[in-house]
Amino acid sequence: LLARRSVAEARGLPVMGVLRSFAVVGVPPDVMGIGPAVAIPRALSMAGIGVRDVDAVELNEAFASQAAYCIATLGLDNDKVNPLGGAIALGHPLGCTGARQVATLLHHLQRTG
Repeated sequence: LLARRSVAEARGLPVMGVLRSFAVVGVPPDVMGIGPAVAIPRALSMAGIGVRDVDAVELNEAFASQAAYCIATLGLDNDKVNPLGGAIALGHPLGCTGARQVATLLHHLQRTG
């Protein structure tokens, strides 16, 4: 559930995370799937943080090669990427990949502190 903090607090709902920024990018169709390599730096910059400030990353990997490219390009720590398994391991439900990623990540961060 995405809500304003004031609404969540008024209803007694826990605040598990904060949306600081997001980025929308386009990449050529012949390299479909590498959008995170372009979008993540932009979103991190808008939030005023760097890749080293991130404790865990849920990277949608429709194909392993796309994930490997994005991890290498971004310089991500493999131990921080999809720590509970990503779309290849957990599945990537049509129409709710983002919701699955956010729910997985928020609960993981809550468990690990």
